[in-house]
Amino acid sequence: MSALPYGSWPSPVKAADLAGASVSLSFSFAVMDGEDCYFSAPDPTQGGRMRLFRKTPDASPVELLPKRSVRSSINEYGGGDWAASGGIVTYSDWPAGDLRVLSNGEDRLLAASDDTFRYGSQSIFPKDGLVLAVREEHRPNQEAQQAIISVDLVTGEVTVIASGADFYASPTLSATGQLAWVEWDHPNMPWDETSIVVAPLAHPEQRKVVTSWASNVYPQWTPNGSLIYLSDESGYWNFFRWNASGESKALYPKNSDFAAPMWNPNPAPYSVIDDNLIVCKWYENGLAKLGLLSVFDAGSDLAPIRSDTVAIGNTVSAAGTKVVATFGYYDRPNAYVIVDWVRNTQTPIFGHEDTGISQAYVSIAQPISFEGDAGITHAWYYPPKNGDLTGLDDELPPIQVLSHGGPTSYSDPGYSPTIQFWTTRGIGVLDVNYSGSSGYGRDYRNRLKDLWGVLDVYDCENAVKHLIERELADPKRISIKGGSAGGYTTLQGLTTSDVFTAGISLYGIGDLETMVTDTHKFESHYLDGLV
Repeated sequence: MSALPYGSWPSPVKAADLAGASVSLSFSFAVMDGEDCYFSAPDPTQGGRMRLFRKTPDASPVELLPKRSVRSSINEYGGGDWAASGGIVTYSDWPAGDLRVLSNGEDRLLAASDDTFRYGSQSIFPKDGLVLAVREEHRPNQEAQQAIISVDLVTGEVTVIASGADFYASPTLSATGQLAWVEWDHPNMPWDETSIVVAPLAHPEQRKVVTSWASNVYPQWTPNGSLIYLSDESGYWNFFRWNASGESKALYPKNSDFAAPMWNPNPAPYSVIDDNLIVCKWYENGLAKLGLLSVFDAGSDLAPIRSDTVAIGNTVSAAGTKVVATFGYYDRPNAYVIVDWVRNTQTPIFGHEDTGISQAYVSIAQPISFEGDAGITHAWYYPPKNGDLTGLDDELPPIQVLSHGGPTSYSDPGYSPTIQFWTTRGIGVLDVNYSGSSGYGRDYRNRLKDLWGVLDVYDCENAVKHLIERELADPKRISIKGGSAGGYTTLQGLTTSDVFTAGISLYGIGDLETMVTDTHKFESHYLDGLV
C-alpha cells in the first residue's frame, strides 16, 4: 500500500457525485395499509418533487401521482403531508397547497388553499368518512393561526374541531368516536412542554387535558379505547397509557428515548398492533433500534427485531406482522424496508442505491465518548480510509468537525457520501452530538438552555482534544463545518476558539436579532430558551 500525505489522496468520490441525483429519505415517510405500503420520496431530477408510491405484495412500487408533488409547508418545514388508509389517500398538493383525495382511481379536490390555508398532520378514518388535519391559516400582516379540522371525504365539508392554541399536531380518532391531539403555546417548542387533549368527536368543546407539564407527543388509540402516548416526564420519551377513568401509567420505563424531537408532525415513531403490542423504535448507545413492546399488567417486555440497521427514520408503521421504516446503514445509503417479524424477513422496497465505491474505501463510524464541560458527551469518529493509500509515518491526519443543525438534531452513524468525500481523501471526520442533541434524554437536550453558541462550541473543542490525546488528529489542522444552527456553532467556534484553523458555514445563522425578527411563527420564540 502506498503512502501519501493526509488530505492529498486521490478519491473515487467526486464533487459532482455529491451534487448529483442522490435520493435522501430524511423528510419523507412510509405507511403500511393492510398488505400495501405507501411511501414518498423526493426526485432530485425534478427539482425535488415529492413523489408518492404504492407497493403491493407481489409487484414493484407504482407512482400514484406522476404530475403532482406531495408536500406541505405547515410550520414552514412541513409534516404529515399525506395519509393513507383503507385504500384512500389524502395529500397536500405542492405548491398550490390544496388538500386533495385519491380514491377509487379518482384524484379530486377536497379543501382548497386559496393562497390562505395549508394542511398537514393528516390522518384518515375511512369508516367515519373523514380525514383529520391541522390547518394553518395565513393572512396578510397577521401571525399564522392553526386549528384542527375534520374534512368529509365525500362532500369536502370542513369542521373546525379545536382552535386557540398556537400549535397543534397528531389528531387521531378512536373506534368509539373519541378524539385526541397535541397542542402547545409559545414560548415552548414541542420538545419543551405540550398537552395531550381528548374530546368526543360529536362535542369537541368537552375537552379534557390528559397531561400537560412535559413533552407529550404522538397519541394513538388502542382497540379497547385506551390512549397510548410518549412523554419525557421521566427524562426520556417513554410510553404511557391513559384510560377513560383519567389514569395514566408508564408502560415500560427505560433510560432511552422512543422518539425524536417533533420538528415535523409526521406519523408516529410507533404503531399500535393490538391492545398489548406496539412496534417501536428507540435509541440505545447512540444507535436506533427497532422492536416489539409487549404490554401486560403483570409486566412489559421489549424484544428487538433483528436487523443490520444502525439508524431508523422517525416514522414506524405496521399492520399485521409487517412493519415499514427507513433503515440506515454504516456502509450504504438508507432505504425503505418492510420487515415481517414472524417470518423473519427483510424486504428493501426503495433506496439502496449503489454507491459505486468499493468497501475498501468506506470509513465506518466509531463511537467515542468524552468528558465535556457539562458531562459525558458523544460523537462519531470516521477515520481516513482509502483502499490504496495510507498516510505518512510521521504525520497525523487533519480532522473536520461536524456540528449538526437543530440544535436538537442528532447525528447517527449512517452512511453519508459527504463524509466519505473527506475520509477517502485522508481527512478524518468527527461528527459531534454536542450538548443539546437529541437521542440521549431530556437532561442532555436541555444542557444547551441559555448556552447556545457556548457549550456546543466547548463540546466540539473537547471532542477534538480527545482525538489529539489519542494521537488521531493533527492539532494544527482542525476545521469545523455546520449548516443552519450548526452554522452558528461553526461561526462561534471560528471567532471564540483557537482550536479551529478553518471552517465552512452552510446557510448558517449569523445574526440572532435578525433571526428573531424575520423567522416564521414556529421558531419565533425558539431563542427564548437557547440564549
